[in-house]
Amino acid sequence: MVTAFLLFGCSPKEEQKNALGDFRLATLEGESIDLGKYQGKRVFINVWATWCKPCVQEMPTIAAAMKEVEGSGVVFLFASSEEAEEIIGFRDRRGFPFDYVRLLNLEALSIQALPATFIFDKDGNLVYGEEGFRDWSDPENMKYIRPTAE
Repeated sequence: MVTAFLLFGCSPKEEQKNALGDFRLATLEGESIDLGKYQGKRVFINVWATWCKPCVQEMPTIAAAMKEVEGSGVVFLFASSEEAEEIIGFRDRRGFPFDYVRLLNLEALSIQALPATFIFDKDGNLVYGEEGFRDWSDPENMKYIRPTAE
């Protein structure tokens, strides 16, 4: 039952309170990522998996959103808890222009469904968090991504 829940996603989870510093990320080469280097930028973290159909369906909409806000200082990170080889194989087959990273502490973040998206303001405060598919290219959803006068 839990597996089906993960495969199909869910509605927004308002009690999700993860902070940017709660995410433990690493490059695909295994180097730890210091999230402090994104201070002053809006950060969009999409948690996904290669086997997750809604995750893959969401990716073209995120690619379109990335193009829309290109040059505006938004950082997009695509975090999977899968092994680097699995992520690299997916990246090479799919060709999305994403910054793929490894999520080292999925369980600690209490994420119940994939995809899950978290958007942080320039100070690292969570401004949006949701589990489940969303069409990020929709103009109504772009308001969550665009940097505002923060």
